[in-house]
Amino acid sequence: MWLKPEEVLLKNALKLWVTQKSSGYFILQRRRGHGDGGGRFTGRLVGALDAVLDSNARVAPFRILLQVPGSQVYSAIACGELLNGSEVYWAIAIGATAEEINQHWEWLEQNLLHTLSVFDNKEDIVSFVKGKVKALIAEETSSKLAEQEEDPEKFREALVKFESRFNFPEAEKLITYYSCCCWKGKVPRQGWLYLSINHLCFYSFFLGKELKLIIPWVEVQKLERTSNVFMTDTVRVTTANKERDFSTFLNIAEAFRIMEQLADVTLRRLLDNEIFELDPGLQDPTQITKRLPRKEKLQEVVDCSLWTPFSRCHTAGRMYTSDSYICFASKENGCCTVIIPLREVISIEKMEDTSLLPNPIIVSIRSKTAFQFIELKDRDTLVENLLQRLKEVNSSSPLYCNNLQNNNQSSLACGSVCTPGDDEPACLGTEASQGKERSECEKENNYLLNAEALRSDFHQSVIPGLDFGKSREQIKESLWDDHFVEYGSTVCMFRTEKIRKLVAMGIPESLRGKLWLLFSDAETDLASHPGYYVHLVEASMGKCCMATEEIERDLHRSLPEHPAFQSETGIAALRRVLTAYAHRNPKIGYCQSMNILTSVLLLYAKEEEAFWLLVAVCERMLPDYFNHRVIGAQVDQSVFEELIKEQLPELAEHMKDLTALASISLSWFLTLFLSIMPLESAVNVVDCFFYDGIKAIFQLGLAILEANAVDLCNSKDDGQALMILSRFLEHVKNEESPLPPIGNHHAFFSDDQEPSPVTEIANLIHDSYEKFGDHSVEQIEHMRYKHRIRVLQSHEDTTKQNVLRVVIPDVSILPEDLEELYDLFKREHLLRCYWESGGALSERHDPSRPYAEQYRIDARQFASLYRLLSPWTCGEHTDLLAHRTFRLLDDNSDRLIEFKALASCLDVMYNGEMNEKIKLLYKLHIPPALTENERDSQSPLKNPLLSTSRPLVIGKSNGDAVDYQKQLKQMLKDLAKEKDTKTEKELPKMSQKEFIQFCKTLYSMFHEDPEENDLYQAIATVTTLLLQIGEVGQRSMSSGSGSDEFTEDLQPEASTSDQDAVFTDTVKTPPKDSQPSPVTEGDWTVSFEHILASLLTEQSLVNFFEKPLELKPKLENAKLNQYSLRTNGMSCQSRSEHAKPSTQ
Repeated sequence: MWLKPEEVLLKNALKLWVTQKSSGYFILQRRRGHGDGGGRFTGRLVGALDAVLDSNARVAPFRILLQVPGSQVYSAIACGELLNGSEVYWAIAIGATAEEINQHWEWLEQNLLHTLSVFDNKEDIVSFVKGKVKALIAEETSSKLAEQEEDPEKFREALVKFESRFNFPEAEKLITYYSCCCWKGKVPRQGWLYLSINHLCFYSFFLGKELKLIIPWVEVQKLERTSNVFMTDTVRVTTANKERDFSTFLNIAEAFRIMEQLADVTLRRLLDNEIFELDPGLQDPTQITKRLPRKEKLQEVVDCSLWTPFSRCHTAGRMYTSDSYICFASKENGCCTVIIPLREVISIEKMEDTSLLPNPIIVSIRSKTAFQFIELKDRDTLVENLLQRLKEVNSSSPLYCNNLQNNNQSSLACGSVCTPGDDEPACLGTEASQGKERSECEKENNYLLNAEALRSDFHQSVIPGLDFGKSREQIKESLWDDHFVEYGSTVCMFRTEKIRKLVAMGIPESLRGKLWLLFSDAETDLASHPGYYVHLVEASMGKCCMATEEIERDLHRSLPEHPAFQSETGIAALRRVLTAYAHRNPKIGYCQSMNILTSVLLLYAKEEEAFWLLVAVCERMLPDYFNHRVIGAQVDQSVFEELIKEQLPELAEHMKDLTALASISLSWFLTLFLSIMPLESAVNVVDCFFYDGIKAIFQLGLAILEANAVDLCNSKDDGQALMILSRFLEHVKNEESPLPPIGNHHAFFSDDQEPSPVTEIANLIHDSYEKFGDHSVEQIEHMRYKHRIRVLQSHEDTTKQNVLRVVIPDVSILPEDLEELYDLFKREHLLRCYWESGGALSERHDPSRPYAEQYRIDARQFASLYRLLSPWTCGEHTDLLAHRTFRLLDDNSDRLIEFKALASCLDVMYNGEMNEKIKLLYKLHIPPALTENERDSQSPLKNPLLSTSRPLVIGKSNGDAVDYQKQLKQMLKDLAKEKDTKTEKELPKMSQKEFIQFCKTLYSMFHEDPEENDLYQAIATVTTLLLQIGEVGQRSMSSGSGSDEFTEDLQPEASTSDQDAVFTDTVKTPPKDSQPSPVTEGDWTVSFEHILASLLTEQSLVNFFEKPLELKPKLENAKLNQYSLRTNGMSCQSRSEHAKPSTQ
């Protein structure tokens, strides 16, 4: 099998390979332990290791290396062996058998070996061979994918094993699987790695031992490719508690890429509250797809060739189709890309198939241009799908299809409004449907909006001496006009390396707004939503909220040095755009730096165009930048740090902590250098950003640091480094600008010291492309995957520490136990979220809420934790008690509770005094914890146990007798005394039905306790006593002379004064501030004080409630069993619901 050429490097490890054949440029090697009889210890060890591995996962025993003596070309990936210290080798093929590898060797000898001798340059030999091998790989890959699609039986078999081994619900979709090894210390366990949408799972059964490993993606803190002394390439998965290494993949690069993407998607969905569909293909990110709206779903990825008239040939590449776009990217990076919105397409037709034009189709667009694609496999199905989507797009916007004449129509359409998209406020749909009623209002309001860019309204007079700049503008305009003729002038233009060079020179002032719209594809949004901005302005203006208050504060801080924003015209336009966007996207609302960006957009674009440019930047080009957590900006700061270490190692070595540089550069990313460079220079940076995306900002930042590397290395502290960079950026000039320089109000320092050298912006941008432009969008996106995991987990750690800091002072649970409890609470929340719809998830987790309120659980989740953690286990009665506890803790009745409520409840159960525990139990058996249905349920307790005629003298085992009548008398005296000093709000009294439920709970709690018999005897005595107290109170209420009756029922010598005080206070006249009792006059009742005092009379009950309890063992057990209990319960529920017959 051919491999993508990779540099081989094996340091500090055993020599595992033996050379069998060698030619001038190629080496064939055999792995030790394969094919040699006996052999030395090394060979036997390697052979034994490979023998225990699964046939799909073991290291291939044969390989072919490319060797080019004296070549200085280096590859990006190291994964093999360095044979000679000064030479470079590349692995280009592997084989499972000698016959297979010999076929590859013969092909090389017949097709390449003699050809290589004609090359004089060593680097040319490397490039030629690598190109040939990549072409062979492309052919093999396409054929294998077709085979997989035609025969899915193998995947279906793996899916069955996955479901049976891990017992997940049906909603847990398997993405892919690999045969590999999981390392446990120094011992590898061969098995199968399953990657699903929420989990990484590993299963192994080896030498009679079964190993199941489940790692939720949301708990992954780091994913990296590394090596150890045994294996040169492993995938390391790091969680809070453990590191796991996986190795011996046949295609480790593919496995690692998918793991990165799954971890990234899941973390954003669960921790950052992102709601979006998972693309089952998990395609690589590309330059073109980053331009499309985030709601676009990738449909097909097809290899093809596109006719490029400027090169007069067909260019090989790949077609990407989505819901509303057809895109093309050449295989050669930067050669050619095309974006075709389906709204621009007139027809899609199949042409006659010929030998010169195999499987061609023609895509015709409105600008009288046609694109010819050839070599399309399964052309018929592709065309059918494209035509169906074209029909859907046209039917959703008939106005656009009927009235659009060109791409430069007026920005202020006043006709009917298309139905807003999913990302638009629902209220606009209603307004749009009332077009007739609002048409007059629209006409009246249209004059408020600027129909031209502010630059044209506030055009500054060109000062003398700038004629050279004006002539340069004319030259640029001429170059762009020529480019438009050859490559196109609409959003469907051919985007090549030539246009990048033109952009780097600086877009002419007259074309800047138009090209920003085309490069960002805001032009399509504008054409797709005629009148949308007008309605947004009407809906949002005049409304007051936090966003509008912040906008008003920042309006006069936005380019105050520019005359356009020294007048009410510019300020009003800026207010309308920012307010309309805050109304459109409340999740973002308004963030600082949006005002600076929008003010520049208004200078070069019409007001409505500026609005759609702002939408493109905030929602597509800089996702997650403009919110209260600025996750996107933090991720890119981390990526920037990594690029500094990679591209500027000397600077990174000097500045050990790059956090300072990252914080300095934060404004570079948030404002695209607009806040720290002169405006006439910064707009050139914005030109590059709209064409190349965030890649342009990364490479320009590196160029700035390189230009100041010497001074930064000599700087003494962060403050000096900040001053060096600020002064440099202040003196970045644009000599070719036709406009006079505008002072930068946002600059950090004025130039009061010695003059600094002036840097030309065009030269700085040119250097950034030449020196640091080799990073592709794919590479940056993969770096973002890695750092987004770290940034999101860092936010989660911050949330956790803040929650614990609030809870720790209020409970007696040890901090380390409380930390583990928080982890269990959060995991319980996530276990339910894995398989729920987006609505429920967003309802329960909102990162914008206060820390303590971000994670909440419902009654069923609480019941699961209660079963695992509560010391009050009551058998079948446990779930009932759990739901009562949940209702008691749910103060605001929103059916969700926070972590603090759970911690407080468990703190009482484990660390509370006896009276606190009894009070909690008491509250669990009165409303709101106890519902009416539960109160009316029949008690399983037998009548003799509750008899009020039982003697109040119980014989003890030692023959002594205890007179409970005297204890009762003393108890009532104590209660009467406590009434005078008690200040705490009194609990409602308990009715007989509620008391029966209370007794039932106590009996259930004592089951299987070592002192079970003593506890049953004690509770029987206490129950009888309390029933008699309740009956006495009932009679006293009904007759008005309860003290005398009560005295007669007990002993004649009992004093009645204290007893009267008790019953008078607790039954007849409750305090005014106490909660109203649900019982009516004359009902049987008993108070909390009665129950507590009665329980205190029995030492065995006192011992039971005061015995020390340990939370840690429960926590350890919960960590082991929480996942299996919840997944088993969810899967059983899923299967039962799936099996239920329809009731319709």
